[in-house]
Amino acid sequence: MKKILLILVFVLSFISCKTNSYNNNVKSHVFFNRVEIDTLFQDKISIRAIVSDQNKIWYAADKSRFGFFDLNENKRIERHIVKDSLKLEFRSIAQNEKDVFLLNVSNPALLYSISKQTLQTKLVYQENHEKVFYDSMQFWNNKEGIAVGDPIEGVFSILLTKDGGDSWYKIPTSNLPKLDEGEAAFAASNTNIVIKGNLTWIVSGGKKARVFYSSNKGISWTVYDTPIVQGETMTGIFTADFYNTKMGYIAGGNYEIPTQNYDNKAISFDSGKNWTLVAQNQGFGYASCVQYVPNSRGKELVSVGATGLYYSSDRGHSWKQLASDQSLYTIRFINDSTAVAAGKNKLIRIRFKP
Repeated sequence: MKKILLILVFVLSFISCKTNSYNNNVKSHVFFNRVEIDTLFQDKISIRAIVSDQNKIWYAADKSRFGFFDLNENKRIERHIVKDSLKLEFRSIAQNEKDVFLLNVSNPALLYSISKQTLQTKLVYQENHEKVFYDSMQFWNNKEGIAVGDPIEGVFSILLTKDGGDSWYKIPTSNLPKLDEGEAAFAASNTNIVIKGNLTWIVSGGKKARVFYSSNKGISWTVYDTPIVQGETMTGIFTADFYNTKMGYIAGGNYEIPTQNYDNKAISFDSGKNWTLVAQNQGFGYASCVQYVPNSRGKELVSVGATGLYYSSDRGHSWKQLASDQSLYTIRFINDSTAVAAGKNKLIRIRFKP
């Protein structure tokens, strides 16, 4: 009997330890029901790309502007990049340990590194072409990064860096999968590239709405079809996020019919190979950004776009509106209950509440 009791105590202790360890990685509350919003700054500005670096929220904006907001000091620092008489529109932003990177959308494509310490800017890549239009940018690690743009020769324009962003090179056309005529990407929120570990996903829209998957940091690609609305210039996948290497969510819709809330949300559980439409005829319409809530086991997501701020607690199968603000383009979580969002004329902080 004593031996049995000792075994039972050991088993219960093991289960308890495992349970406590697991619960440390999930949120302490169940679901969100409301939000508290405070405006960090307002200005005549358009911000479609943000990235969080400890207490600083870096942003890329129109009219050649970039900067950051210090959440600890409640202070905004902004700079302009002067390049001839160009008014640059930065819609892509990424970072590694020491630098932030900005990439403007159109011709000429100009990619800058910004020192986090000194704010010194350096032009690290330039591309001149009448069709050039870059959409988003991410880093796998401190050395390796990727940027994606619309097709020039029937394939995505994809840039890679292997030296921490000091230099960038373009993947040869022959190494990339062909796009359909009228298929491209959207520079809506810097979220049509998603990275998890070494895995990478790129999403498209227009005449086709597809997912492009690479398991080897862009060396080779596999293409998967999706059921997201497609066929017109402004339809397709505008945003994507993956909670882990298996579970992902894509969203978008019809930019010209922003209240259309069907065929605009889909989920995958097999790394993007297969996608299932969810939340048909309910929840948000056109969305420019969707993000998983951190430490939520993939159950919780938020979206911003033309019909407001929405939240899901059941893996995106149903959604409820938490704010009606239609001017937000992009959102990022800084912890599992606080996010920063940006868009037309402002940067805000959102605290999600049970």
